[in-house]
Amino acid sequence: MPDRYAVFGNPISHSQSPRIHALFAAQTRQDMSYEALLATVDGFATAIQQFVRAGGQGANVTVPFKEEAFRLAKTLTPRAKAAGAVNTLSFADDSIAGDNTDGAGLVRDLKANLGFDLTGKRILLLGAGGAARGVILPLLQEQPAALTLANRTEEKAFRLALQFTGRASVLPEACGFGQLTGKEFDLVINATSTGLSDTALPLPPRLFAPRGLAYEMVYGRETPFMRQARADGSRVADGLGMLVEQAAETFQLWRGIRPATGPVLASLKN
Repeated sequence: MPDRYAVFGNPISHSQSPRIHALFAAQTRQDMSYEALLATVDGFATAIQQFVRAGGQGANVTVPFKEEAFRLAKTLTPRAKAAGAVNTLSFADDSIAGDNTDGAGLVRDLKANLGFDLTGKRILLLGAGGAARGVILPLLQEQPAALTLANRTEEKAFRLALQFTGRASVLPEACGFGQLTGKEFDLVINATSTGLSDTALPLPPRLFAPRGLAYEMVYGRETPFMRQARADGSRVADGLGMLVEQAAETFQLWRGIRPATGPVLASLKN
């Protein structure tokens, strides 16, 4: 029987992860299966236990279970601890290990696929929820000139920034959306959920520096954030590359081999 893996979420039918991991497995000649499994909102832990008993060796976790997966894991990697959330579980020796590959996936997409060097850049991260928290430490470790966290609720952004003080040589800054007027950034990342609801963010004009990059974590649709960035003359990218790169990070963790992501990303875009 092939080694069994899955992704758990609610909803989950839209997930591209089974296709991505099937392409990775074919490319690297790995005997494994990967499926998308729906867990009820109050039944995640039970679903994981049933999966492990049925021979599951690892699982990805998506909305809304990443924080619950963090609490379920018996051991955590440093990046999972920093994120306060887990998107990758590994099952061995009657234990559950938790990791978070989101930040690594974002950084690799920016650098390897989009050719964007983060060192010395002015970065703005929009949002203060789980998606933002999961990428802060990897971004700080790239030695940007500055990393600013902005959120509708300014206090939430400040609390999040304080949690990462002292974790890297660059100190994160924080502000509300209203304090962004007159500021300019080389990279603006939308880690809010507004792209899923087609809601526009209250962003001031000229936020994007010339030859800058606007990065939308949502993928597969043109969001209001992306439209505003294009209108300001910014280069725009969505989160599909991040999805593929974080999956490759997970695949290497599970299988001990890193797949080539370029062909898979091209296949998904086509």
